[in-house]
Amino acid sequence: MAGSVSVRESTVVKPASETPRQSLWMSNLDMISSNYHTPSVYIYKPKDSFFDPRVLKDVLSKALVPFYPLAGRLRRNNNDKNAHIEINCNAEGVLFVVADSSSSAHDYTDLKTYLESGRWLIPAVDCSAGISSYPLLVVQVTYLKCVDFSVKLYVKLIV
Repeated sequence: MAGSVSVRESTVVKPASETPRQSLWMSNLDMISSNYHTPSVYIYKPKDSFFDPRVLKDVLSKALVPFYPLAGRLRRNNNDKNAHIEINCNAEGVLFVVADSSSSAHDYTDLKTYLESGRWLIPAVDCSAGISSYPLLVVQVTYLKCVDFSVKLYVKLIV
């Protein structure tokens, strides 16, 4: 069963306080990996206000302080003869999406069903403007019917 998703909010969450402004080189392993966001899906039954989007954004903002490279962007180092890709730790932030779905977690109890019809769980990220334009981390919180709640994390790999 394919579900439909209605996006309620799409915003950028930045670190809660000042973070180092620097460039970090990618490892050799990172350089040969795919240039895609890698999805992770977690489904919860909410028990308290922690799953309120305002609380989640606040917690994410605080977590981005020690994990500040995730709030940056990729870029090519044109001063390097090989134009290596590096992380520009510029605190531009991560994409945070809140959505509602017509499906429940029970609609996706096996991997085959998820792979066939679960792509709607993944937020669209426009990568057409190049590597320096899109976030390294994308978080989508989707409220499913029957009070289920899912959190999807997408980390940009090359990283």
